[in-house]
Amino acid sequence: MLLGVDVGGTFTDAVLVDGDRITTAKAPTTPEDQSAGVLAAIDAVLAEAGRAAEDVDAFAHGMTVATNALLEGEGARTALAVTEGFVDLVELGRQARRHLYRLEAAHPPPLVPPERRIPVPERIAADGEVLRALADPAAVAELIAALGVDAVAVCLLHADRHPEHERALGEAIRTRLPEVHVSLSHEVVGTFREYERAATTEIDAALSPLLAAYLARLASAAAERGLPAPEVMQSSGGLTALPTAAAHAAFTVLSGPAGGAAAAALIAEASGEPDLLCFDMGGTSCDVCVVEGGRVRETTGREVGGRPLALGMVDVHTVGAGGGSIGWRDPGGALRVGPRSA
Repeated sequence: MLLGVDVGGTFTDAVLVDGDRITTAKAPTTPEDQSAGVLAAIDAVLAEAGRAAEDVDAFAHGMTVATNALLEGEGARTALAVTEGFVDLVELGRQARRHLYRLEAAHPPPLVPPERRIPVPERIAADGEVLRALADPAAVAELIAALGVDAVAVCLLHADRHPEHERALGEAIRTRLPEVHVSLSHEVVGTFREYERAATTEIDAALSPLLAAYLARLASAAAERGLPAPEVMQSSGGLTALPTAAAHAAFTVLSGPAGGAAAAALIAEASGEPDLLCFDMGGTSCDVCVVEGGRVRETTGREVGGRPLALGMVDVHTVGAGGGSIGWRDPGGALRVGPRSA
């Protein structure tokens, strides 16, 4: 028997698949702690089906913990260690302008402020030649320890191809700060573009402690009820084990919408119609994706909340207007809808 739970902005939905019988239930989403809404939805669907938690063989979970934190600019207190001379990489970004004639381009600030960006005296060339050795990684770890952070992102130049210095620095940080989460760019994303790699690693580091705490609470509560540990929906549309999701929150930023896209692919297969347009209307937002040739279109990266995320994911487009979105007038008197929801 399979259990699936998806957390939306308004409702948390649960579905129980028992052979050819499908049972559904929902509960209000609890933004302060999404696990409370998840457990309420699980209790409701089990009661509706007349089954016990011990009967569940697998538990798949899509949620918006990382999504919400990223959109709201929240995250753990994070440090960023970057090759010396590149500490402001995440601040400078690209020169592409979303609004060409807007005099003041409004970019979201980096999750790591300047005072917590650490220059690392090292340099490896694109061909792997060590131009400047990483002489004392322990000293860099000591500088980070003085900042009192909960997470560290490490992004060194050309580490996507030559991660030796990143590995050494990561080991030094983990030895000095065993309780602190560490994200190494070559483990998070393999792109050679240093800005996108740094920005994605920064997101991964800042959000992972929040997601890990949430998943730990949920797994503990699930175990108390006799449920299996949840497997987490990734932005790519596949499931991953709980420890992997907890270690890399960036993989789950589009967890919820990806579940809808995966369902659209199954519907395409079952209906014999390989080309579909998937329209997923929720209470807070509307998600749209395309199934082409029986497969959901994918992309190698996109912006979420104005921040680049250079990871493979389903190509889902989201509009912040759903069934419960509030209509309002802007300062110019124009009628707007969303993203605020009732």
